[in-house]
Amino acid sequence: MCANHDSVSRRWRSRGMIGLVVGAVVWAVGAPVWAIDVKLSPEEAKKALEAGRAPMEKANSPEDVKKVLQQASMVTRVGADPEKDQCGARAILRTKRYRLEAFGRQEAAESKKQKKEVRMPEEFIQKVVDMPNMEVEVQLCGDDEYFAEKADIVFQQKGKNIRPVDISPADRGRKNEVAGPAYRSRFTARFGYESFDPNAKTTVIVTLQDGQTMQFDADFSKVK
Repeated sequence: MCANHDSVSRRWRSRGMIGLVVGAVVWAVGAPVWAIDVKLSPEEAKKALEAGRAPMEKANSPEDVKKVLQQASMVTRVGADPEKDQCGARAILRTKRYRLEAFGRQEAAESKKQKKEVRMPEEFIQKVVDMPNMEVEVQLCGDDEYFAEKADIVFQQKGKNIRPVDISPADRGRKNEVAGPAYRSRFTARFGYESFDPNAKTTVIVTLQDGQTMQFDADFSKVK
């Protein structure tokens, strides 16, 4: 399902369009906290598109666009803060709302480019609403360019290890320009929404092929 979504999204975007990194927010029903949204109504989906579109419409320079994307990535990031620890293990949670807000930013960017209102096709929006898995992009550092090869990941909730549906191969490490490990890499895993509690405090555990483990806490109930 994720592969199909990525395919249609690439077809919709024009060549050279800014790559988008994104945000996901939802107010938990009946409780004054934020939480990952597993089910979205058509009205909520439209609001998510608008939430992504509005700040991009106001962005009038490359610097403004960069700030919008940085802010978007912050609200679904768990783990280390890159401004405080550039090599600390962290992850971006690509939830349904994350995807829809990214679509909204695409709409705004393409509307500016074409000088007319551009909106995402309804079938693309529905594909996101129906997605069964949450994508998790893990970012971490190591001592050689292949350190993240065959990396594994689990969510630990209430003493139980929850495994992903699948894991994509890690990127080849890129040279680090900061103090610490020499390389940084990333990989992506997908977790079925039915497999984990979207309101629970979670420990994300990453295991590298040499047996080294990295872990960090992720309070899903506070994801924005």
